[in-house]
Amino acid sequence: MEENLAIKVENLTKKFRIPEHGSPTTLQERFVRPLSKKNMVDFVALKDLSFEVKKGEFFSVIGPNGAGKSTLLKLISGIYIPDDGSIDVDGKLVPFLELGVGFNPDLSARENVYLNGTILGLTEKEIDESVDDIFEFAELKEFEDLSIKKFSSGMQVRLAFSIAIRVKSDILVLDEVLAVGDGEFQKKCFAYFDEIVGKKTILFVSHGLGSVKRYSDRVLWLKEDKTYEIGDPKEMVDRYSQTF
Repeated sequence: MEENLAIKVENLTKKFRIPEHGSPTTLQERFVRPLSKKNMVDFVALKDLSFEVKKGEFFSVIGPNGAGKSTLLKLISGIYIPDDGSIDVDGKLVPFLELGVGFNPDLSARENVYLNGTILGLTEKEIDESVDDIFEFAELKEFEDLSIKKFSSGMQVRLAFSIAIRVKSDILVLDEVLAVGDGEFQKKCFAYFDEIVGKKTILFVSHGLGSVKRYSDRVLWLKEDKTYEIGDPKEMVDRYSQTF
């Protein structure tokens, strides 16, 4: 892979086996026509997708629900395995994809910071030094001893994001991180983006088209028919907006 590239995707295809439309839905139907392999079909999430992301680039992915955006991020993060094609990543990648992944609902928020931080590669000393800042950034200082299962989804994602940005990484993969949280938290996220633009490679999925326009160097537009375009952020966002 070329030295200036952080991510290179070539001819990427990913399929999932899903129940065929019209499969049995009631107990009577299941008895008369039970599920079998014949009732499963291939759903193509991504087809023959190729692109490159340069080191230090802010690269965004847009498209309608079901176009394969989150699937793409999981493939690049190593959570899914491609059915065809290849993915090369140069640098330490930290994914921020699934809400609460790495959180134990029976532990306190503070205990989960240590658990999740360790999973992401932070040492105990690094967590000791940053745990107060993590809660301060997430605006959750008064809830650090509360069980994480009592947190709202917004509180969980704010805490998870606050942990993720403490990890030393070359590539940050973000899926809808700005979809939750109040205005003040979003301002902090924007300030963080301002600080790291050009210093880290960012792969960003969002329906927040304003932030996509503001920060992106280039935009990948995934379409429902599994075709795609890559281009200037303003052009891609404006044309995509016309499809609504």
